[in-house]
Amino acid sequence: MRAMVYHGPGNKSWEEVPDPTIIDDTDAVVRVDTVTICGTDLHILKGDVPAVTDGRILGHEAVGTVTEIGAGVKNVKPGDRVLVSCITACGRCRYCRDQAYGQCRGGGGWILGHRIDGTQAEQVRVPFADNSTYPVPPGVSDEQVLMLADILPTSYEVGVLNGGVRPGDTVAVVGAGPIGLAAILAARLLSPGHVVAIDLADSRLDAARNFGADIVVNNGQQDPVARVNDLTDGLGADVAIEAVGVPETFELCTRLIRPGGRVANVGVHGKPAPLHLEDLWIKNVTITTGLVDTYSTPTLLRLVAAGQIDPARFVTHRFALADFPAAYDVFTRPGDTGALKVVLTRA
Repeated sequence: MRAMVYHGPGNKSWEEVPDPTIIDDTDAVVRVDTVTICGTDLHILKGDVPAVTDGRILGHEAVGTVTEIGAGVKNVKPGDRVLVSCITACGRCRYCRDQAYGQCRGGGGWILGHRIDGTQAEQVRVPFADNSTYPVPPGVSDEQVLMLADILPTSYEVGVLNGGVRPGDTVAVVGAGPIGLAAILAARLLSPGHVVAIDLADSRLDAARNFGADIVVNNGQQDPVARVNDLTDGLGADVAIEAVGVPETFELCTRLIRPGGRVANVGVHGKPAPLHLEDLWIKNVTITTGLVDTYSTPTLLRLVAAGQIDPARFVTHRFALADFPAAYDVFTRPGDTGALKVVLTRA
């Protein structure tokens, strides 16, 4: 089969690799029908995730068809159409029993495209298949459900729920890329008073309006702290969601937040970010971090099936599976291409 293979920072190749096989009796092999690229893959290619080594197949999101299962798999069978989650769960360890699947100590967690070969391939081996795949509801498209592999549960759990968004809150989302837009969409489920999107690109701020932001701020042209303070009688945001993963945006979140507010970091950081405790210690500010656990995936699937949210809105570009290099080129240059999410499908 062919796959997108990592060969060190800045180097990747669409190349021939061996087909995956069943290793453990809880494995399944899934034929990849629809797949996407994540911002985390770009962090890997920048060298921000040193655990990813030369020769690793990238990717941790897919929708596909089960072709083979191990003897211990009970809940899926060959021919089933499934969502392959970005998080793998053994289902037995202390963290899995607490639904903290991202911290699985039984061989799961974020392993696809990280510590084992991932989904940007014609086939993928999925460990703990009973706990790490989800049946695709009837009537739901591959593109809709694919966005539930990572960006929607990540933004909902790590941004909105960790941030404690409540009805009437002023929520500032720093970064209007796919994760930030998903945070805006998810925050709207909890009836905030205002959602403020902050970004340097006007095209992404236009997208933020379409996804539910009622106020947008280009922080290259306007002071976002002053704008949020004007909106809140000088208090600041109730919740600030960091959705980029660079020191400047994290620091901006800590300046946007009100006393007693919550900063929820979602972005993947590759270098240290300053933490100004000399200012924050007296303000009762809560800062949360997190890797997605995907405990919300069943809820989000029900919302999609019921027509309450339509994640296919994220998809801006479509490619054949063999066109992975072109898809990466488009996704890597969103300022030029307008890309939010790219989707690749089997011909």
